Amino acid sequence: MTTPEIRVWAPYPQRVDIEWSPVPDSTNRSREAHPPVADSTNRSREAHSPVADSTNRSREAHPPVADVTYWSNGRRREAMEAAGDGWWRWPLPEGVAAVDYAFVLDGEEPALPDPRSAWQPRTVHGPSRTVDTGAFAWSDDGWRGPRGGAGSLGGVFYELHVGTFTPEGTFEAATARLDHLVELGVDVVEVMPVAAFPTDRGWGYDGVALYAVQDSYGGPAAFAAFVDACHARGLGVCLDVVHNHLGASGNYLARYGPYFTQAHETPWGPAVNLDHDGCGVVRRFLLENALRWLRDFHVDALRLDAVHELKDDSPRHYLAELSDEVAALAHELGRTLDLVAESDLNDTMMVTPTTSGGRGMTAQWDDDLHHALHVALTGETQGYYADFAGAPDGPQQGPLAVLAKVLTRGFLHDGTHSSFRGRDWGAPVDREGLDARRLLGYLQTHDQVGNRATGERISALVADPALQAAGAALYLLAPTTPMLFMGEEWAASTPWQFFTSFAEDWLADAVREGRRAEFGSHGWSAEEVPDPQDPATRDRSVLPWSELGEPAHARMLRWYTDLVALRRRLVGTGATRLADVEVEADEAARWLLLRHRPTGGRQYAVLVTLGEDGASVPLAGAGIPWLAWDAAAVAVTDEAVTHRRRGVSVHPDGHP
Repeated sequence: MTTPEIRVWAPYPQRVDIEWSPVPDSTNRSREAHPPVADSTNRSREAHSPVADSTNRSREAHPPVADVTYWSNGRRREAMEAAGDGWWRWPLPEGVAAVDYAFVLDGEEPALPDPRSAWQPRTVHGPSRTVDTGAFAWSDDGWRGPRGGAGSLGGVFYELHVGTFTPEGTFEAATARLDHLVELGVDVVEVMPVAAFPTDRGWGYDGVALYAVQDSYGGPAAFAAFVDACHARGLGVCLDVVHNHLGASGNYLARYGPYFTQAHETPWGPAVNLDHDGCGVVRRFLLENALRWLRDFHVDALRLDAVHELKDDSPRHYLAELSDEVAALAHELGRTLDLVAESDLNDTMMVTPTTSGGRGMTAQWDDDLHHALHVALTGETQGYYADFAGAPDGPQQGPLAVLAKVLTRGFLHDGTHSSFRGRDWGAPVDREGLDARRLLGYLQTHDQVGNRATGERISALVADPALQAAGAALYLLAPTTPMLFMGEEWAASTPWQFFTSFAEDWLADAVREGRRAEFGSHGWSAEEVPDPQDPATRDRSVLPWSELGEPAHARMLRWYTDLVALRRRLVGTGATRLADVEVEADEAARWLLLRHRPTGGRQYAVLVTLGEDGASVPLAGAGIPWLAWDAAAVAVTDEAVTHRRRGVSVHPDGHP
């Protein structure tokens, strides 16, 4: 029997000591003990040259881990054994099930947490705690993936943030609301990042302990229980992971080895090292992290944050390697596993199989669809929305023409000029060959709502709820894969604002000033931008579940529930094509007609009228609407459908 051990890759220091203390059973509330680094982590050990300290721009500021208040049961220090190629090892003492521990590099205090820490119960600056993921209690033995094993592609996604989904902000509290998602018709719950981040308030994109589960959410066992509860209800789980950068507070990786490289720059500083000296171990660090969520926590899919910032000039791109390893794991586990990329490249190379030279992602986010819907519904044209308003002398002469292009061709910028970027952008989409489900469409996301100055939802930006209803129908009944943002389904009145709780004054000030400067360029005044550090900013962003019983909110919830149910009937579970979508629009009369006409499939038409007085639209052969926002205002003849006021209706399409 192999003795359990703790391993760490630390090629920079000449000596590594471990400070540790046993964890009493009553303290180890996560039923866990740190998993040894998987064998595959060692496959790419290689020599490397240290890079300058300046590669770590995180300006580490931290309370000392050596402070006795961090330790539950005293602590001891022992030398770790050099295991070669920059690795160090320390066997757990016999009879000790779990330990708190931290590393001392070359005798320098403070001791630092483990880069592969499975749990940070006392902040990301404190000691790590070992975790035995094999001790989790699972009841999902028969689970084969979302939608009975068909996978997440084409299913209805629902993005949520654990910390604001409920007032408590925990996995346990979120579990109590899962039946709401089942009743709505959700297939996949997309959970925003849970990797450990500083303190207890934040979006999660400044995580620094990529293997650990945020303690304020409940820790590792609570996350496993949440996933198990989702599976028990037929819900898949997609976890948002951030591999393109680490946060500034508690980021100690550059003290250990060449985790970053100055050869590439990102918005956060030097890039994660995927293609320079020492990159083999860094790549495995990230690959094993991804595989661990899927294997040990039974997650069904990963959403990969801003993959365009994964700078990799290797012959085999990191994403392609990840795709192939996830496919192998899916085969081993006997269930579907998916990868969803957030990419602003507008290039379907991202979802092209690795065997054809692509990155192999299952699907990718399509911000162009959001932007086109947003401009058509709200009329906003600032910043990156400008191109989506169209131009009198351009190929799309108004926002509805832009929306028509995106609905039929996937992107607005498919090799065309982007005024926001100041260059041509994107690549054409193969409308015949691309499975349209590989594009994720949405009306709202955490980014598109939260990266407004005051975090207004679409329901706060439009004067008439019929406009939100129209936007929802277009993306939920398009052949792409739809995603809702939490609270959208009942037009929640609360905003979703950017919030943090950094302990370091310099970092808190930098975030405040950065937000004010960013929004100043979009026309907002500094006074409008909420203070991210104020606890009230988080509190304002918590979903108001009490609204579900109010008539206006209940009506919107029924609309979304009916749309999702209708999608199941009309779109089905098989592959779809953009070539089967036809769109007509009239800018002056403010109407748009989407027709989905797959060969051998259900043919239907979605009519939206955005003008206050509605419109009469030629549509021969349309039947009585299956669904309408305001059925009393819809009239159907043999030749046309009339909306007597602003609205949306869905019809069988009998036109040849």
